[in-house]
Amino acid sequence: MPNLLLEKIEYRTEKTRRGVWRRYLYPNGQYFAEYRSNRTWFGLPLLHYTRGICPETGRRIMARGIVAVGRSACGGLAVGQAAFGLIAVGQLALGGLLGLGQAGSGLIAVGQLAIGAVFALGQISGGFIAIGQLALGYYVLAQFGIGEFVWSQETAAPEAVDYFMHLWRWLTVGE
Repeated sequence: MPNLLLEKIEYRTEKTRRGVWRRYLYPNGQYFAEYRSNRTWFGLPLLHYTRGICPETGRRIMARGIVAVGRSACGGLAVGQAAFGLIAVGQLALGGLLGLGQAGSGLIAVGQLAIGAVFALGQISGGFIAIGQLALGYYVLAQFGIGEFVWSQETAAPEAVDYFMHLWRWLTVGE
């Protein structure tokens, strides 16, 4: 098989009203696709989608856009295996506001490992309010917890019980 990095790549390009698709099918059946919307905001496309390995560089392209979707993605709303953005969803999700993933961080974080400045919910969590199997924070609800006010198997600080009961009522009833 020839080295594609040394040859001119013939992409199948499709221009639509909303954006441009760039696709390539490798001789071995691997597939590369990229979509970039025509509309931009502050120089970023509203939507950028990537899949596969770019035949020109031999590497994956990071999706960058207001909405970014790809194996690695960076944007306002980023979705990918590794996602970085205001709202990030992925295995590794580093979000400014919300990180949702296997390992997530942000002001609010939800994941197996969750590190949230304000709120963290996860098997292992850390944040001002932390809920998890193992949690570290100021208000903590956990099987094993470390913090100022902890409600766990070993202890039930009255402040923590009151706080989490109030939080539960607010979430379920709206009080």
